[in-house]
Amino acid sequence: MTNKQNLAERFSAYAAGLRYEDLPAVTVHEVKRRLLDTFGCAMGAWNSEPAAIARRLALRTSSTFPATVIGTKHRTSPETAAFANGVLFRYLDYNDTYLSKEPAHPSDNFAAVLAVAEPMNARGKEIITAATLAYEIQCRLCDAASIRSRGWDHVTYGSFSTSLAAGKLLGLDEVQLTHAQGLAGVPNNAMRQTRVGQLSHWKGCAFANASRNGVFAALLAQDGMTGASDVFEGEMGFWKEVSGPFEVAEMGGQGVPFMIDRTYIKFYPAEYHSQSAIDAALQLRPTLSDTEAIKKITIYSFDAAVEIIGSEPEKWHPTTRETADHSLPYCVVAALIDGKITQDSFDSAHLNDPKLLALLAKSTVEADAKLNLRYPEGIPNRVTILLQDGQTLEKEVIFPRGHANNPMSDQEVEAKFRSQAEPMLAPERVSEIIDRCWNLDQQTSIQSLLALLEVSEDKIAQQEAGTAKQ
Repeated sequence: MTNKQNLAERFSAYAAGLRYEDLPAVTVHEVKRRLLDTFGCAMGAWNSEPAAIARRLALRTSSTFPATVIGTKHRTSPETAAFANGVLFRYLDYNDTYLSKEPAHPSDNFAAVLAVAEPMNARGKEIITAATLAYEIQCRLCDAASIRSRGWDHVTYGSFSTSLAAGKLLGLDEVQLTHAQGLAGVPNNAMRQTRVGQLSHWKGCAFANASRNGVFAALLAQDGMTGASDVFEGEMGFWKEVSGPFEVAEMGGQGVPFMIDRTYIKFYPAEYHSQSAIDAALQLRPTLSDTEAIKKITIYSFDAAVEIIGSEPEKWHPTTRETADHSLPYCVVAALIDGKITQDSFDSAHLNDPKLLALLAKSTVEADAKLNLRYPEGIPNRVTILLQDGQTLEKEVIFPRGHANNPMSDQEVEAKFRSQAEPMLAPERVSEIIDRCWNLDQQTSIQSLLALLEVSEDKIAQQEAGTAKQ
């Protein structure tokens, strides 16, 4: 008989023991930056089709333990709010990123954190602590093992991060937190098919579903439901069926930096491995008199980028936004043609633009073994353009804007938020949201902040009119 903790128990002890007082000022500030950025992503995605579908579903239900559906006055059940809001946070592929053996978008966890924080009337400091915990668990798991290589989607790790963060806010003890991980981790392993071929709405919904399941598991554990034991080490557990055995490094606190400090805010609304290639293309753009002068484009990249966004034939013939923003050649070509990458770069007009498609046909992606040496510490991409007259243009970028080694300033994070929020919210609300996020540690509850994100009928009408004219 051994008293040694299994991994789920180790996570539970860490979660139960983590306190706001353990967090250094830099970590607290990074949570604030991530929350503001995440709210901006939500406003930018509010009119998207999958967000509207998730919102309609959420509006059908109410709860005696209610959480706000962002953008509305409606309050639904926590797990339903986690799904609807999670779709908003993730849809544009504009929220933050962590790259390691497995990539992740750890701000996805805010959907679960906010969905439980609101009905629990959690204070800002408790929200900061729960968010830090979620980042810590997910990113440490991403460091430990790649599950993509075994056919599983990275959001699978979200079962553990969201159930622990939700459980922390619910006040679960260590035993209940362990049960919550079993209740979330055993039934909810997501297949990598989500991100293969022509991508669908589900690409932006997969972690939202993990958040929904994590919240549901924590609520079950709160009421006494027990979960499968030895979720990682068991005979038919996670290590055997999903990931293979792995070790998790010492977690943040007591002098060990927290993982949120190592995550990256996105500068462009596209898959993260493309960010440096977009940056390189935009630096080359002023040297081109006309994209018609281009004979060939070669994008040299590292293995992970080639595998994820530069190998399938669909990347050269995207028919959905989801496929286009996960296409390395598409992102480079759109940047060269427009001189920018925005949310509109992936609309139907761009997807069907003959000029863009013709240039895309002249593009190739090649793996460069030397670039692998700079990943995942950097995101190395090199764009080479051969012109019709034989001249060659080339640019390599390793640390794109927003990377931990080239971070966006607070002013840039604010500007990004404003660019997405101002079309949807009154100017005074935009400014107040910014102020409240920077002062999150002083907030006594989250409900009044979420109420500021309500989209008015006038704004909805303006957006619909603008869409109809396009």
